[in-house]
Amino acid sequence: MAKRSAYQQRVIKNYYENKDSIMLQRLGELVTDLYLAEGKGRERIWSRIESTLQNLSISKERIDHLRVADNPSLVANLLGELLEKG
Repeated sequence: MAKRSAYQQRVIKNYYENKDSIMLQRLGELVTDLYLAEGKGRERIWSRIESTLQNLSISKERIDHLRVADNPSLVANLLGELLEKG
């Protein structure tokens, strides 16, 4: 494996230091997309939401509940809770 430059190391370090903020922003964008999505596109967005929620350490049970409900406002409420904590 090639050695990383100092710049690359800083970028990687900053990513992991700000990972929660990045994931919250991503979740907000995905909620917006979910409100507008239909059909197969909606399924792809749900897959992205699931992986984002896993990165935010949300329990599998809660993720499954959100997926079964298929309600964007529930995901938006969860996002609000997470933003209040952070």
